[in-house]
Amino acid sequence: MSPPAAAADGRARRAQAWTFCQEALRGDIADLQGGTTGEGVHLGAMAGTPPPAPGQVPGVPADGAGRPLGVRPPKAQARSTRGLTGPAREGHVMVRNIAAGIDGSPESLAAAHWAAQEALRRGVALSLVHAWHPHVRPAPYVPLDSTEHGWAEHLLQEAVDSVRAAHPTLVVAGRLMCDSPVSALLAAAGEAELLVLGSLGLGRTAGFVTGSVSQRVVGRAPCPVVLVRAGRSAADEHLPAVDGVAPDEIPETPYRAVVVGLDVTHPCDELITFAFEAARRRHTELRVVHAFKAPSAGTASTPVPGPQRLAAAEHALVTTLRPWCEKYPEVPVTETVVAGRAGAELVRASVGAGLVVVGRRTGGGRLGAHTGPVTHAVLHHAGCPVAVVPHT
Repeated sequence: MSPPAAAADGRARRAQAWTFCQEALRGDIADLQGGTTGEGVHLGAMAGTPPPAPGQVPGVPADGAGRPLGVRPPKAQARSTRGLTGPAREGHVMVRNIAAGIDGSPESLAAAHWAAQEALRRGVALSLVHAWHPHVRPAPYVPLDSTEHGWAEHLLQEAVDSVRAAHPTLVVAGRLMCDSPVSALLAAAGEAELLVLGSLGLGRTAGFVTGSVSQRVVGRAPCPVVLVRAGRSAADEHLPAVDGVAPDEIPETPYRAVVVGLDVTHPCDELITFAFEAARRRHTELRVVHAFKAPSAGTASTPVPGPQRLAAAEHALVTTLRPWCEKYPEVPVTETVVAGRAGAELVRASVGAGLVVVGRRTGGGRLGAHTGPVTHAVLHHAGCPVAVVPHT
């Protein structure tokens, strides 16, 4: 094929892929206006729920009872494909939801099931988000008997079915987006109270932060983001069960503790509230860790003696937490003050914990640097789920 002919063929292929993407998006919008996404996934409803009647807002019962279940009215849907299953507004009613990213990997499925458990604890709906993008040539992971769009629908449907089977009382919605993974997840995060992503297991050379989608999403998401490693199950959130306890009795087993890292020189309400609420929902202990770096003897300022510095830090931590302990009297709190690196101390404290909570300061800085060295270390090395809470 001559160079001009090859260039013309390439342009034709790109135009065909773009046309296919537009048609897919129009189809998704039309499906959602009818209350479905993908192949028969009824948004905001359990399997077997009939589609809404003409003129009825999807997810809102015809008699007006209940609450909207995860979609905006058709007029709002037609304006943007990024609001398809986020919080719905009907009058002054907003549907709360948790979003989880799905890509067909074991870690994303673990994240979906962790998100389902959290949604049940909060009494909210769950939205599973999968992003796909057409290529000039079919991607190598797509089976020969399927299209890229069809395979994306298949992956999303599998995840929805898996979560619904494990949590039959939970409202689960599927959301298929023709967009880049980062843009799709950030759009979902803008409409959710929590975003949950899968992370690679320990020992991977790339890690789940360096150069990955997760790093860019964690650094830019407007809501808290939880990272869950592959292989995590509901049982891992609880203390080891005694011999003879059946698997269906695991929810009655006490939860593992929640750990939060706190800088008493810059405490923030968002981080503390998230940690206390997480412990309250689990009826478990909250362990607050504050690490400080003692000044070296060679500094110009006169170093404070070790015991005095430790006592001052302990006093500052107790004073900072006092209003929160009064607000959450049902949450047992353990304060730990230690001289050392905050990241290393938090990783050490995460051993045996059910969740670690760290902060991310918003505004300014370069992309990817928002997480800071402490959060970066915890994301890389903590074995339990990690929640990153944005704050000012």
